[in-house]
Amino acid sequence: MTSPIDPQAKVYSHNNGKQADILARLAISELCKGWPVYRDSSEWKNFRSIFCDDAYVWTTWSKRQSIDGFIQKSKEGKANGDFIMHRECGTLVELNPSNGRAVGKMKATITQRFTIAGNDAAGIEAAVFDVDCDCRFHFFCFRDSDADEWKVKYVKLIYEKDKLVPVNGNGLPRFSKASLDRYPEGYKYLGAAQSMLGHDVDPFLPTPSGPERGSANSLWLELYDKMEQWLDGVTDIDLSTAMDKASNGTGKRNGH
Repeated sequence: MTSPIDPQAKVYSHNNGKQADILARLAISELCKGWPVYRDSSEWKNFRSIFCDDAYVWTTWSKRQSIDGFIQKSKEGKANGDFIMHRECGTLVELNPSNGRAVGKMKATITQRFTIAGNDAAGIEAAVFDVDCDCRFHFFCFRDSDADEWKVKYVKLIYEKDKLVPVNGNGLPRFSKASLDRYPEGYKYLGAAQSMLGHDVDPFLPTPSGPERGSANSLWLELYDKMEQWLDGVTDIDLSTAMDKASNGTGKRNGH
């Protein structure tokens, strides 16, 4: 469930407008779409070209990573059998043309394939299933005046809801309540399934639902606040929450 509260206080250039603004938003939306197109197909050079040198990303299974660290962990995951795809469902851009800042908002579905081996002695049948997670990517972008092109500085997602999908129409696993309760409502099944593969899944990522019906999640509101700070030109925003800093034991800002 999403909250009826509007999380964005200000309005930026987001549709129509001057031709230069429209072209800038188009260029930024291309960067956003590079995530599903390039990462899913292991086009690492194309994927890396989206980001600036000191870019950072946050995902469930990787937690906070520099872009080069994320690419390396992605390669290792694929080598170990991780099968993660992304379906882009629509992309729009918030642009501040006065200072060369933008946030690309990409609605997407993460879909990951999982396999549970069977055990005849225990009476357990092999199961192949997907977890689909509806989410929203947020690409914090800036115009590099030296290169005269747009680059991505940060990527962080809001996870909205997820579900188990049987590949053959049956054979879904049953996760314990304890394993599901480790993660928020937006990615309970994705988190439990990824942890089954040995990933240290981040339990402190934004979801829209608050603790009560119709209420807003504080991390959801906090990310929108950071987006506005970025669009207004704040130089060094901190996308790490107090909870994930404590969990990592670093106290570092944005991985630096």
